[in-house]
Amino acid sequence: MNLEYREGFKKVSEKLIHNEDWFSFVSAEFEGPQGEIIDRYIFHHPGAVAVVPIEDRNIVLVRQFRPALEMEMLEIPAGKLDVEGEEPEAAARRELIEEAGLDAERLEELCSFHNSAGFSDEKTVIYLATEMKKVEKIAASIEEQYMTTEKVPLENVHELITSGRITDAKTIIGIYSALQRIGE
Repeated sequence: MNLEYREGFKKVSEKLIHNEDWFSFVSAEFEGPQGEIIDRYIFHHPGAVAVVPIEDRNIVLVRQFRPALEMEMLEIPAGKLDVEGEEPEAAARRELIEEAGLDAERLEELCSFHNSAGFSDEKTVIYLATEMKKVEKIAASIEEQYMTTEKVPLENVHELITSGRITDAKTIIGIYSALQRIGE
């Protein structure tokens, strides 16, 4: 597989369309290798973290309402890197506490990926959490106040994905990366 960067593309300009406290939306112009002009909209995102918590041969998942889809989703705990200066591992620990009420003695980076490279620079780092203890859940948003947790046996997660009951990309990537890491 060739992963080399193809030289010749360069950003010419970027114009801010909208800015919020944690993201921005811009219009950008690029020049191709032979001078072609490429106009694109880009969603700048601070990045995110996600955690695959495994205890007693179960994965702890959260069920939460997702406004963009107007439905509840079954996912691994996750969140934005929206606390200035916070390292990804610390953010992963914070999100695990906020969403699942668990604190991990051990966090191990599994992988990272770009969520939607066609229009966003968002990158998510996924961690495996083990050796956990229950702590007070600290909901940071309205959705988190209504979030529930579910323990799913390792042997059942593949069926949840193939049946379409889990469709969230970070959850699928995280689960399969964790299963590979632990040898399942």
